[in-house]
Amino acid sequence: MKGRFVFVALFFGAWSAAVAARLYVLQVARHDHYAERAAQQQQTAVALTPARGTIYDARGRELAVSVQVDSAFAVPRDVEDPAAVARELAAFLGGDPAKLQSRLDSDKDFVWVARKLDPPVGAELRRRALPGIHFVEESKRYYPMRELAAQVLGYVGTDDGGLAGLELVYDEVVAGRKGERTVLRDARRGTVVAPDLAVSAAEPGRDLHLTLDATIQHIVERELARAVEERHAQKGSAVFLDPATGAVLAMATYPGFDPNEFARVNASRWRNRAIMDVYEPGSTFKVITAAAAFEAGLVAPGDPFECEMGGITLAGIRIRDHKAFGRLTFAEVMAKSSNVGVIKTALLLGDERLHGTVTAFGFGQATGIDLPGESPGILQPLKTWRPLTKAYISFGQGIAVTPLQLAAAVGAVANGGTLLKPHVVAALGSGGDGELIHPRPPVVGQAVSPRTAATLRAVLEGVVIGGTGKGAAVPGYRVAGKTGTAQKAVAGGYSRSGYVPSFVGFAPVERPVLVGVVAVDEPGGWAYHGGQVAAPLFGAIARQVLLYLGVRPDREPPALWPGELPPATAPPQGGRETLVLPGGTLAVARLETSGGTGD
Repeated sequence: MKGRFVFVALFFGAWSAAVAARLYVLQVARHDHYAERAAQQQQTAVALTPARGTIYDARGRELAVSVQVDSAFAVPRDVEDPAAVARELAAFLGGDPAKLQSRLDSDKDFVWVARKLDPPVGAELRRRALPGIHFVEESKRYYPMRELAAQVLGYVGTDDGGLAGLELVYDEVVAGRKGERTVLRDARRGTVVAPDLAVSAAEPGRDLHLTLDATIQHIVERELARAVEERHAQKGSAVFLDPATGAVLAMATYPGFDPNEFARVNASRWRNRAIMDVYEPGSTFKVITAAAAFEAGLVAPGDPFECEMGGITLAGIRIRDHKAFGRLTFAEVMAKSSNVGVIKTALLLGDERLHGTVTAFGFGQATGIDLPGESPGILQPLKTWRPLTKAYISFGQGIAVTPLQLAAAVGAVANGGTLLKPHVVAALGSGGDGELIHPRPPVVGQAVSPRTAATLRAVLEGVVIGGTGKGAAVPGYRVAGKTGTAQKAVAGGYSRSGYVPSFVGFAPVERPVLVGVVAVDEPGGWAYHGGQVAAPLFGAIARQVLLYLGVRPDREPPALWPGELPPATAPPQGGRETLVLPGGTLAVARLETSGGTGD
């Protein structure tokens, strides 16, 4: 008996020592190894995308928001019948059953089944309780106003990365910081337990507060779409700024798209043509030529020009006017949009002065707006100008601009000569704690003097009162601007049938609250001039926006416009003549002539 007891005691002692040794190996010596294997078997880490910051318009209305929705994933080893589950998923969500089955039948620990499901779809899929299919909440981007300002806002991908527009430029600001959630499975590996266990919480992104006003944007988009459709045009673009600050009030491209479903439309609709597409501005660019002439003191509104009854020959090249004009004052040259009169102005200026003014207004370089893909336009370096370059550029050929560049340049005329940097985002952050991006108007430079700007405003008002821009007139308000009808450049020259009618203007003249450009690409039919297509479009937009902004109408219309100046008579050499123009009394000096120009 004693021997048996000793044997049993030794046996159990050895057994206990072996168990203790094994436990030491499992729990101490190789603890990290087995803990890692257990975690791999029992846990799955899922990255959590944070809620992107909300994008608000200038009046606090939501343009882009993030909401929590279900995303479905699978643990392949938990799917008992991959073929059956794949067929049901494909029938409900769409897609190829074979591809789904191959994913469910893989040896991976985790595969996505469907990301960021719409709430009704996610709820129904949860109700079906398919084996091996689990759910986690993710943030999804929604654009509650759908197509409104789509090219400006942009859109995001499945992983909430900004892919275009403001969503791309400010991605690091609005995206926030990703988190990670650990999902646990029970012993049967058929359910998910402790779904809220998280390693780190996602940090929401910051909000964007825009200068863009949703109501003004809606007005611009609606009227632009109407003009394009009624004129059977290919497309159109428009941009409106606050000339006092450079803030973008509206920016539109038609046709547009719904950023909630951006992948369902042709990629060409994603393009923000107001800043990406360049075109020859045509006669709207005469504003810049006039500014250069006024700034240099070479021309005054009442100066007479002989417009040669329809054309001018330079270096053996005949440049034609759109209509035969005889003797006109310079104000009438602008109002009637005479190419000959403006070309003669450019000849007085010379290459350097004209090029200097063009660059002072920001052409040939990007404005620097906080949107991606902006084009700098096309302006030849001064050293490459040929003898006729200034003649063509004076009336908007041989140079290419974006609608935004032109709006910013004429905004300088409206505000007294200061070129401002356009911008879309006013502040970053939430509530009243937002960080202002531009606490003061972002000044680029002084394009022209206040005196030149005042003279030009009066001349441009005449274009609307009695010139080619009559369609832009708004009853009760003083509107100024310039029409343009540019032939589209094609290989080897210019199209005989493709035109881009446009209008650039601002209102009210004495205290401008908006400046804008509208352009319609290739309207159909006989009505394709800027005065027929673009000027009425600008007028329709300006009327509604001025009323919306609560701008009080002008009490009395101007009594005289530059196109109705008294007949021009040459004063004595060195003398001066005083003429009353809208906005004040101007001292007008006559143009001295030399040679045989006849001016």
